[in-house]
Amino acid sequence: DSDKRFYTKTLKQTKQIPDFVLDDTITYQEMIGFGGAFTESSAYNLIRINKEQREQAIKAYFDPVEGLGYTLGRVSIHGCDFSLNSYTYIEEGDKDLKTFDIARDEQWVIPLIHDAEKYAGRKIDILASPWSPPAFMKDNQSMIQGGKLLPEFRQSWANYYVKFIEEYRKRDVKIWGITVQNEPAATQRWDSCIYSAEEERDFVRDYLGPTMKNSEASDVNILIWDHNRDIMVERAEVVLKDPEAAQYVWGTGFHWYTNEDFENVGKVHEMFPNKGLLFTEGCQEGGVHYNSWKTGERYARNMIGDFNNWCQGYIDWNLFLDNTGGPNHVNNLCDAPIIVDIFPENLVFQSSYYYIGHFSKFVKPGAFRIHMESNYEDIQSVAFKNTDGSVVFVAMNETDYETGYTVSYNQKTYQVKMNPHSIVTVLF
Repeated sequence: DSDKRFYTKTLKQTKQIPDFVLDDTITYQEMIGFGGAFTESSAYNLIRINKEQREQAIKAYFDPVEGLGYTLGRVSIHGCDFSLNSYTYIEEGDKDLKTFDIARDEQWVIPLIHDAEKYAGRKIDILASPWSPPAFMKDNQSMIQGGKLLPEFRQSWANYYVKFIEEYRKRDVKIWGITVQNEPAATQRWDSCIYSAEEERDFVRDYLGPTMKNSEASDVNILIWDHNRDIMVERAEVVLKDPEAAQYVWGTGFHWYTNEDFENVGKVHEMFPNKGLLFTEGCQEGGVHYNSWKTGERYARNMIGDFNNWCQGYIDWNLFLDNTGGPNHVNNLCDAPIIVDIFPENLVFQSSYYYIGHFSKFVKPGAFRIHMESNYEDIQSVAFKNTDGSVVFVAMNETDYETGYTVSYNQKTYQVKMNPHSIVTVLF
């Protein structure tokens, strides 16, 4: 009961010190934006329903007023587990890339990107990631179950990234960046490839970096790691402490699986303050979680934790999954903020959709995180200032109790009430 009385303090109580004090004279990282992954599964799900529902689904993410205002996206460089099957852009054994052809992506993925841009009213900045090199380039002669890139194919594989970027650009898709390898420390039953930190460093320094720099892809950013927070400090340190490798690297990408060690994101910034940090993948695992509030809270908790540690943007995993959490050709089923219930042709908006919107609808590209003094640990919070001068304060109450807080900005103090398990965005 004493705990409950503490959490349910009335808003009539006056405090000498506000719970949160915002100071926009002190700024931190510049924000890039928010988005989700244009996987083949996501694109395929939208051709399984009628045109009206398809348009509604795309608008729900990318319309800046009626949707979430997404400006970022992610694609796989050929197949991943959320493709209908494993595939590459070349015939097996073609190290010279003479048969390179992205026709498969032109069927569903690229048209979805262009349709998203119609609602966004701008180009979508795309991050591209490979799950595995072609089988003949690897020591296990397979695209699945890990394996490593054979040394004799490093240049050919580096050329593959450039060819991909060139071909996507011919289709008027803006490739903002690439990651070296999706989850390079994971051996999966689906498309995967292992790099040690030293191997990733050497590949970037000696092959990928110089190859991209001396091509039409010289303006495309390179991100390393693209895996979980647990060992991101050690992985980033090996690559970024080598000046020859670091010159080619924009920054570090990371995922949220296995842990919520937000402080590791901040440590990478402290060690390499001139390099960027981007959340490149996260989702609720284990199929669809209907009617779950915890899924949305997981998104917000991770966003707040990462943004307070210098992360510059958030890319969710699949944009659209069906009511099984797929399709996924290895049964690695997951959840998504929008579920496409195929046979009734309905869209189901999960709690994660709305929680993401508390950030993405209001924090625009070019915004800066601003300083905040917090005197209330039970409310998770973060604040930003947009280029138009507006200030955005997002707060989440993950407790079981109603509570309230005071927030001060520009020498004015405001009172806000919060229900149990709720999120509030305050605009100034």
